[in-house]
Amino acid sequence: MTASDLALETLHQTATKIFRQGIDACSIESAFDRRIKFEGSKLHRLLPEAGTPAILDLKDFKRIFVIAIGKAAPVMLDTLLSRMKRRQRLRGICCSGQIPDKRNWRIRYFEGGHPLPSEGSFAAARATLALLRKARKDTLVLFLISGGASALFDLPLDPEITLEDTMVFHQALISSGAPITEINTIRKHFSAVKGGRLAIAAPESIKISILLPDVPLRSLDALASGPTSPDHTTVEEAKAILAKYDLLSQFPASVRAFFERKDLPESPGNKSLLAPFLPRLPWKDGLAIPLRKPVAAAMQSEEDAFRDSIFEVLLSSHDLVENARAEAQKLGYHTVVDNSCDDWDYADAAHYLLERFHALRAEHPRCCLISGGEVTVTLNRNPGAGGRNQQFALACALELVKYPGQHLVVFSAGSDGIDGNTRSAGAIADPTTVKRAIAFGYSPEKALAEFNACPLFTSLGDTVVTGPTGHNLRDLRLLISEPVRA
Repeated sequence: MTASDLALETLHQTATKIFRQGIDACSIESAFDRRIKFEGSKLHRLLPEAGTPAILDLKDFKRIFVIAIGKAAPVMLDTLLSRMKRRQRLRGICCSGQIPDKRNWRIRYFEGGHPLPSEGSFAAARATLALLRKARKDTLVLFLISGGASALFDLPLDPEITLEDTMVFHQALISSGAPITEINTIRKHFSAVKGGRLAIAAPESIKISILLPDVPLRSLDALASGPTSPDHTTVEEAKAILAKYDLLSQFPASVRAFFERKDLPESPGNKSLLAPFLPRLPWKDGLAIPLRKPVAAAMQSEEDAFRDSIFEVLLSSHDLVENARAEAQKLGYHTVVDNSCDDWDYADAAHYLLERFHALRAEHPRCCLISGGEVTVTLNRNPGAGGRNQQFALACALELVKYPGQHLVVFSAGSDGIDGNTRSAGAIADPTTVKRAIAFGYSPEKALAEFNACPLFTSLGDTVVTGPTGHNLRDLRLLISEPVRA
């Protein structure tokens, strides 16, 4: 191995370390304790919004329902139960990608499907609606919501739409290249458990939604397609998105007929409000700056079912990015964060970030450019094995061939440990990736065109494999450079 090869291998390890440290520092347990504390029968909200209760006494409720949905549902549920000592008449539902080994007898567990819903997804949704219909004024409902729940937990509004047709519907959405906020606008108007309909199912109860978002902070009502938040998107907006991406032609007949109905029902929520249910967050230098602003006043103009709703955000992509920034700075890199390509097409994002990266390293040869959020990929009918992170990394690899001998890496991975239809979280590219791939018999251009990047990166040993992380804080991209030593 040459000195240059050794330097690149070390950079691969450095990028992976920054990613893993960023994930490890996003502890659900510690984040939970920064927001909620139990003392005896009392639940203390440590950072309440103005106009919402800071303390709830569990003795005031005859029953407590807990609904945990999403990829992080088991961890969020275990964290809540470990801190809640009063559990009399507590019952709940947990739906995630797999049924955990450790289970609580008060909870019904379901294994949902992802990225496409399964029979378990439907069963969990039916069980949740049945439980929520038992809620009254003396019932406290705790929702634990994390990313992935749009597929893991679903049920069509039209009972005539089958699971098979629902799966085709979801596949068309995720293959469309549309950003997640537009995809979830469609889902809100399709599903019996999204777009505020879980809140509507328990209209009299006080409801606390504890959120672990995998969507931009400015669009929190897109998390899991907003099952507990009022929806301010409209049927007309949904139909405009369907037309924009020519989606109706890709839907099964039953789904197409549903969206073509003249009496397609609106999702619950005050449609006269222009802002999302939580205030949009200001942005500076590509970073979201979390602010605590009152939402209680806005809720008063909503339907009755939402007026006693409380929302707590545990962690977000912002936390992952900031933890990665801290680790990169600790390693001595000149570090810059640029999240401006969030929801861009992967090829546009690759071009933009590489251009920014080369300009940055011209002034700071030892640097790390960090980018959070997600890029989009428009799939053809028969995609290969890969995901948006590996697609992005391969696009970057084809550009990095212009810099032979340079010590540069591009790292891209999903915080949940999964990228597309593979078991990899993402991949790492450098100026030698294309040459090594060709030596192994691969055509990088063909792999990119066929959305089949995973076999190529796997053969090179350059996939990022973490296994399920219990998180879903969107993706992290790292572009790192080291000066070439004489």
